[in-house]
Amino acid sequence: MKEITSTVVNPAIKKLLSYATLEEKVNEEYKKYTCLPSRKLYSIEANGETVSCMGVEFLNSKEAVIKHIAVLPRERGKGIGSSMISFFCKKHDIHSIFAETDKEAVNFYSKFGFQITSLGEKYLGMERFLCEFKVK
Repeated sequence: MKEITSTVVNPAIKKLLSYATLEEKVNEEYKKYTCLPSRKLYSIEANGETVSCMGVEFLNSKEAVIKHIAVLPRERGKGIGSSMISFFCKKHDIHSIFAETDKEAVNFYSKFGFQITSLGEKYLGMERFLCEFKVK
């Protein structure tokens, strides 16, 4: 897993971020990762191709929020997303990691071991969930 630091938007990362946020917000979110010290963006490559990315925001030295996580559709179900979370938590000695998500991604976080709490209908017609994982 490598950290993305370039201010030039990598098309592969842009495509992955579009799976995790609105298309029109991709450039803005990418810029936050390269400009804000509390934000970090990571990617994984396989056979010379970027297959996943994960963007996080540090709340403090022991807590972080997953802002974006995406894996190419054909690579999903292989444990790539889970390995990114595990690697990140170990690398930065994270004790708690959080994510807010929609119904579609709840199973991913639940399988990893996150505690899931419904936040109700935060946006019109869309239930949101808080996912929290305490690293042991």
